[in-house]
Amino acid sequence: MNLTTARSPFSGSSLNNGDDRKFSLGGCSSFDSDSVASRSSGVFSGYDTLDTPPSYDFYSNTEVFGRAKKSRPSLFQLHANPQDDPSPPPLYEEPSVDKQIPDEDEPTEPPPEPARFGWAQGVMIRCMLNIWGVILYLRLPWITAQAGIGLTWVIILLSSSITGITGLSTSAIATNGKVKGGGTYFLISRSLGPELGGSIGLIFAFANAVAVAMHTVGFAETVQALMQDTGVSMVDKLNDIRIIGVITVTCLLAISMAGMEWESKAQVLFFFVIMISFASYIVGTIIPATPQKQARGFFSYRADIFAENFVPGWRGPEGSFFGMFSIFFPSATGILAGANISGDLKDPNIAIPRGTMLAIFWTTISYLIISATIGSCVVRDASGELNDTISSLSGQCLGIGCNYGWNFSECINNKTCPFGLSNNYQTMSLVSAVAPLISAGIFGATLSSALACLVSAPKVFQCLCKDNLYPGIGFFGKGYGKNNEPLRSYLLAYIIAICFILIAELNTIAPIISNFFLCSYALINFSCFHASITNSPGWRPTFRFYSKWLSLLGAVVSVIIMFLLTWWAALIAIGIIIFLLGYVLYKKPDVNWGSSMQASSYNMALSQCVGLNQVEDHIKNYRPQCLVLTGLPCTRPALVDFISTFTKNQSLMICANVIRGEPSPGPMDSAKSTPHISWLNKRRIKSFYHTVVADDLRVGVQMLLQSTGLGRMRPNVLVMGFKKNWRKAQPSNIENYIGILHDAFDLQYGACVLRMKEGLDISRTLQAHVNLGFETSTEPGLDTRSTTTTTATIDTSLDPEALMAMSQPPSVFQTRQGKKTIDVYWLSDDGGLTLLVPYLLSRKKRWGRCKVRLFVGGEAQQIDEQKKELKALIGRLRLGFQDIQVLPDINGKPQSENIKRFEDLIAPYRVSSVQKDGQEADETTKEFSWMVSDEEFETFKAKSLRQIRLNEVIQDYSRDAALIIVTMPVARRGSCPSPLYMAWLEIVSRDLRPPVLLVRGNQENVLTLYCQ
Repeated sequence: MNLTTARSPFSGSSLNNGDDRKFSLGGCSSFDSDSVASRSSGVFSGYDTLDTPPSYDFYSNTEVFGRAKKSRPSLFQLHANPQDDPSPPPLYEEPSVDKQIPDEDEPTEPPPEPARFGWAQGVMIRCMLNIWGVILYLRLPWITAQAGIGLTWVIILLSSSITGITGLSTSAIATNGKVKGGGTYFLISRSLGPELGGSIGLIFAFANAVAVAMHTVGFAETVQALMQDTGVSMVDKLNDIRIIGVITVTCLLAISMAGMEWESKAQVLFFFVIMISFASYIVGTIIPATPQKQARGFFSYRADIFAENFVPGWRGPEGSFFGMFSIFFPSATGILAGANISGDLKDPNIAIPRGTMLAIFWTTISYLIISATIGSCVVRDASGELNDTISSLSGQCLGIGCNYGWNFSECINNKTCPFGLSNNYQTMSLVSAVAPLISAGIFGATLSSALACLVSAPKVFQCLCKDNLYPGIGFFGKGYGKNNEPLRSYLLAYIIAICFILIAELNTIAPIISNFFLCSYALINFSCFHASITNSPGWRPTFRFYSKWLSLLGAVVSVIIMFLLTWWAALIAIGIIIFLLGYVLYKKPDVNWGSSMQASSYNMALSQCVGLNQVEDHIKNYRPQCLVLTGLPCTRPALVDFISTFTKNQSLMICANVIRGEPSPGPMDSAKSTPHISWLNKRRIKSFYHTVVADDLRVGVQMLLQSTGLGRMRPNVLVMGFKKNWRKAQPSNIENYIGILHDAFDLQYGACVLRMKEGLDISRTLQAHVNLGFETSTEPGLDTRSTTTTTATIDTSLDPEALMAMSQPPSVFQTRQGKKTIDVYWLSDDGGLTLLVPYLLSRKKRWGRCKVRLFVGGEAQQIDEQKKELKALIGRLRLGFQDIQVLPDINGKPQSENIKRFEDLIAPYRVSSVQKDGQEADETTKEFSWMVSDEEFETFKAKSLRQIRLNEVIQDYSRDAALIIVTMPVARRGSCPSPLYMAWLEIVSRDLRPPVLLVRGNQENVLTLYCQ
């Protein structure tokens, strides 16, 4: 290609502006425009080689410090002819390497990099610490005694299976795109949408805050018990727990607010403490038992003890499988601790799956090992008395201790044994090589869990606050420092924790917290299932080891477990979620996250629309599906409100707009539907909005008539506003307006034209968006006769957001109409559309008190017979219209002054010199083919007089009606001039105070007498 022939006014030299900037084509390399120009006799225009290779910048929303973000050229920039574009976009330039002086507003140094954690320190260790808790040390040996080693393993594996499935679902969701801060709330809300995500985010943050109190009280109770053993007390047992708890949570708050780095270091310290306690326990199981430990039931590894403890030994009211499961399951939770700090991870897409699944694996292994080892070393019952040996007693010996020279028969028979797996919660301390290390492990487990919850709650709540789903919480979303720490949320979580620590009675609230966590698990699993089942192309997780059916099973089982744990707490949790869900559904926040609910809505709508293809049309199911030529809906609110009255929740309504111009960025930006749909939603109008760009108004409407709709969801009635200022418009505008009606009839559409005395168009400043073929603004200074609206005249400075922010102007159709009448002039049978519209209106509350009056033409000699016949027809059509009147004078001669008014109305459009269709017609006559000849005027005189007379009758009968519905006259295409037809529509609805609706069906039945 010769660049000389492609020379454009936007040359490289003009873009260079005299400096040495380099322009990037695709972001991979830069070139000097002068060097390109020198290689050719032409000047580089910027349009010839604008195609760009793939770049990460094109898909990313983030920017790299010190480098301008590259942008992909638009299709218009690649496709458009530069000679046709008066304002070309600039080439994409990179900062010059020679740039020495930085801008004053630009930072000279990159912002400090926040602390980020990998999968081990950020997720795995954090999850393991949150999973391990007091139950591991104080309840697992007791559960092993109750359920036996076999069923305890079943309980552990079942719990881990549920958390494992949830971990797989979490991993799938976390790898389906870049994950930001917000943890569980972020994952659920971006997958299922703000309704369920918001409710779960709020209660999950609250549950974590209360869990801080639970773990802190667990620590405080352990410390208080040690103090009591040594005879130390501050006040009393309850107040000692409160004092210790408040001091502890204050210290944890200080660690948290010091930053994630300090918090992470503390978690690593707690992790090593727990590891040391585990090592001490394992070593203790190997060391031979001393007589003191044997008296308390510890005999090191013994096969017969393992066999004895392998089977269940249920005791007490909680002695059942589900009883033990409900006690153990909370110790398997905590798998979301790593995901909850997703914003502080180096690579959440890798860290969350790897760290979460490894944490579940290693904690499950630890539970299985501890259950098996302690069940192989310790008997269920022991007295602790060194004298209870077989040599010192006689009689029958009970229990497995008899095999090792110990007789605990007395305490077994009396059920008073203080030691053994079934009686002593501190069995792990007994087995441990160094007993205080188990207490240290308990401290580490409780404090690490409390610290993890104290960090999780503010992080989740901060993300929720920033999304503004609930009122009054935005204050707590502010972040501080390089890590964007939510200090205000930390203080809120601290206050909540203090409140529950001071109560010090958490036995009632604890089941609710467990159920809140289970709700989160259920919704995460359901999110994964729902995203998979919708088959959305956007669901592309890099983590492949998940199953949508396993996720569904995990969701169902989580709900079942909620009720198995505490049924009333499950009902409370579900009730709170439903309440919060209802609030968000009512408020309808302005967010769009591409959730699976949106994908599901699309799938359901598509399936239903396709299913309609198998349903044959039937008169009984006929609905007036309206294509409403509103222009911008906000400019004709009365027209929108009126049609919505009888289509809402019943039939299809599409607001349509034709923008005149060429397909280019200007008109296409004006065609964006988002602000106009928002306007309709604010007005609670259930309607679609559709825009086309066309050179001519009539061409655009033809496009709408033929292409609007989907399958059987297609409009069958065209609705327009009356062209009030038609006499001031150019003849071509009248031709277009009447031509649109002819096009609608040719395509078997019904047609409706609404006229109001005060007009429909309320616009005063949206000149560029007014469709000149309809009613246009008559404000002084606006040229209503212009027909050359092009791209250049469109007001591109108009901010579409301003349309959304416009006040909702009231209209007469938004209020109740009271005890008025709907007067229907059914002068010609059009298939019943003229009757169906008032019937649908009468079913609505706003029009329910209005009485429908039906007027028909007739002969004076047969009024009674015609009225009786019409009543019978209306009765069989089941419309319920009782007031029926026959007008014998409808065909009478109108008053002479009204005839004179009509003649004056049509006079500017008449020509009497030559017949338009004569052989002698010259070029001048052809140019004015739209004018009305004398012959045409006489041909249609009778019909003209009928419209004049009809207006007189309406004036007499319907001055105080709420609405007047009149059968629209029809003119033959090509034989009736457009100005004459326009004059009929004008004269029949002229000088009427109530709104007038001209209706004409497509001459096919829309009402039926029959039931099949």
